[in-house]
Amino acid sequence: MWRRLAQTLALLLCILGWGFVAFTLAMDRWRVAQVGGRGGSSVVGAAWFWSDLWKDCYEDSTARVNCVDFRVLRTVKTHIQAVRGLLVVGLFLGCIGTVLTFFGLECTLIGGDERSKDKMWITASAFHLLGCASDVAAYCLYIHRVRAAFLRSEADPSEASYEIGAPLYLGLVGCFLILSGSTVHCLTACRANHWKTKHPVVPPISVKGEHTCGRSIILRDASTYQVVSVVVV
Repeated sequence: MWRRLAQTLALLLCILGWGFVAFTLAMDRWRVAQVGGRGGSSVVGAAWFWSDLWKDCYEDSTARVNCVDFRVLRTVKTHIQAVRGLLVVGLFLGCIGTVLTFFGLECTLIGGDERSKDKMWITASAFHLLGCASDVAAYCLYIHRVRAAFLRSEADPSEASYEIGAPLYLGLVGCFLILSGSTVHCLTACRANHWKTKHPVVPPISVKGEHTCGRSIILRDASTYQVVSVVVV
């Protein structure tokens, strides 16, 4: 019973984490820069420059937004393309891991016997971990670029000082949930295999009745073990 609860919890954690990662692809304000509005409450004029994986935008204090989409793929910066590719690869691996997780659940009638389900469960965990690593690499790459731009703006006041937006934090939380779910995957599968190896089966012996030095050994087969009785003649 506890295995089913743990498997269900791990599956929900992974699905929730992949949902967070998928949401970040469509979210705005991956990086935000504010211009003006820092002289106190009397200053009304302010503007914000923000970007995501698909467009650059400008927003003024009247909430009027003007955006420029990244129309041609070759005009997009290299790190933006790398972040897109890593996120898409991570989501693809996560989808494969989620399908394998459904097949490996103990409460389902598909996936074969218990040993096959355990192997499928471990394989699903591997896909989740690889996808999580790909997503973490994408977020870290984008954060590194934002940090580098921030340092350049500190040296040159004419450049906009960008900061990290909410989608990056949400994506990292999703990666943490995926990592937690994958860890529970591995623990349930490894504990099940360890429990199975606690009671080894005695290998069958071909000799049924052997008389040696005045002793006869009688072997009786059972379903899970063999009983050996020694009778002294």
